[in-house]
Amino acid sequence: MSPVPASDLATKTFLVTGANTGIGKITAKELARAGAHVILACRSKAKTAAVIDEIKRELGHASLEYVALDLCDLASVRACAAALVARNVPFHGLINNAGLAGKRGLTKDGFELTWGTNHLGHYLFTRLLLDRLTQAGGARIINVASKAHYDAKPLDWEAMRKPTQSVTGLHEYAQSKLSNVLFTKELARRLAGTGVTTYAVHPGVVATDVWRQVPAPVRWVIKKFMITPERGAEASLRCAMAPELAGETGRYYDVGGKEKAPHALADDVALAGTLWTKSAEWTDLPA
Repeated sequence: MSPVPASDLATKTFLVTGANTGIGKITAKELARAGAHVILACRSKAKTAAVIDEIKRELGHASLEYVALDLCDLASVRACAAALVARNVPFHGLINNAGLAGKRGLTKDGFELTWGTNHLGHYLFTRLLLDRLTQAGGARIINVASKAHYDAKPLDWEAMRKPTQSVTGLHEYAQSKLSNVLFTKELARRLAGTGVTTYAVHPGVVATDVWRQVPAPVRWVIKKFMITPERGAEASLRCAMAPELAGETGRYYDVGGKEKAPHALADDVALAGTLWTKSAEWTDLPA
């Protein structure tokens, strides 16, 4: 793994979703190594506890904890965020890392499963935590997107309220990742002047559990060309920690944290505004 810029995070708290496997696990470990208190927001308490124990054994000392979060259940998102807000402490970083690809169906609340999990759950979680992120003074929000957003067509609002239509689910995955980049940019516009900065990252095509639901023949082929989670975590870590990025916001970063121009659709301000408004409506938040 390439070295991450040195940073003393001893007084800072970071939240990482989907942190019990893959990129999220490496991200949590490296933030803890830098001294941060890291909250791992995941579905499985047992799996996350095992990861926390593993990291503590490897680092010798680390400050980590588990909170329950199921992004495909908006009630779970609200409960998790409410418990975190009730602590009345600032959060210095939020890494919206969790995601899925290739699984077909609907979320508990009736949204297309991949889009509802990868975008809408994170949208709600982020908005509910904004006061505590602003409180930190200089917090960073990192949304793990994908180069798959370059394959996305204009967002289909009706399809977001229907079960997954494509056989592989990769069309819906691309839609969700375009939404991640649009959300990052709209957040940057709305948070201007607050000290909170936002970043969308493509970690690389990484061999992680995110692909577990893709049909086996497709999964076997694409995983041959994937990189390690350690390499994949570099973009998130750079955006979370690098001092030189503290003043940057609303930008898209490629593998390793190198800035890159996103798909033209991601720079569509009107589309980003519509996504924000519809996401607010669908999560019962003010636009």
